[in-house]
Amino acid sequence: MSINHPVIAVTGSSGAGTTTVKRAFEHIFYRDHITAAIVEGDSFHRYDRAEMKVETAKATKAGRNLSHFGAAANRFDLLEELFRTYGETGTGKKRYYLHSEEEAQEHNARLGTNLKPGQFTPFEDLPEKTDMLFYEGLHGMVITEEHNVAKHVDLGIGVVPIVNLEWIQKIHRDNAERGYSAEAIVDTIMRRMPDYITTIVPQFSLTDINFQRVATVDTSNPFIARDIPTPDESFVIIRFRDPKKWDVDFPYLLSMIHDSFMTRRNSMVVPGGKMGFAMEIILQPIIECLMLKCNG
Repeated sequence: MSINHPVIAVTGSSGAGTTTVKRAFEHIFYRDHITAAIVEGDSFHRYDRAEMKVETAKATKAGRNLSHFGAAANRFDLLEELFRTYGETGTGKKRYYLHSEEEAQEHNARLGTNLKPGQFTPFEDLPEKTDMLFYEGLHGMVITEEHNVAKHVDLGIGVVPIVNLEWIQKIHRDNAERGYSAEAIVDTIMRRMPDYITTIVPQFSLTDINFQRVATVDTSNPFIARDIPTPDESFVIIRFRDPKKWDVDFPYLLSMIHDSFMTRRNSMVVPGGKMGFAMEIILQPIIECLMLKCNG
């Protein structure tokens, strides 16, 4: 952890809603004139898209499990090194994973390369003179026998929909955006489950704040759901691991967020449609607290 160069990690599995958190942070950074070094978790996968297909087939044939959720398919060593280096010096190296043709064209024009979707750009230096590092991905708070990424994080945020809702979001996204069949998506969910349990879930006990979306409609069979529950068809449970650490003012939050209520001394519930607003009013004073520490 660092006073001079804070590291913020937003952790959530694919399709969990981390994009909403990222947008809330972007608004805060804009209002407070904060320059952040943005790091995407996908860029620390061990294999590119083609390599992952080959390695997954090898693992299946050998009776081994391999998924993007687990250590074997990721470079936790490089992620831990980036967080440590940034916290100490405000510098480090990152790369990009190219999800689409548009991203490939953008970075090829910038770098003079000829990379394809599914590949990584070369590692390059983070921008100079940034105020903090902002990570969004699968493993911002991961701890294994060999690596401890979490110890270098100053603020950890978990985005954790209940698992059936997470599966519904993934099924619809992978089908609509990537053209995967329902059978292929279910196979991926099953293959990832051991790593989800051992690598992803434990992180949410380490995060400072968790945002868990819970649907208020029937999601008992996510594999036949025709649509994703809307924000207005859900609540968001917000749990603070240690409210005193960030001097959380619950009466103020309850007064600001209509129809919110407390369920435990460190947990509050807000309507799903207020999730982005709740994130901003909760996180902005915490970010400002980090910046005040940076300024001595």
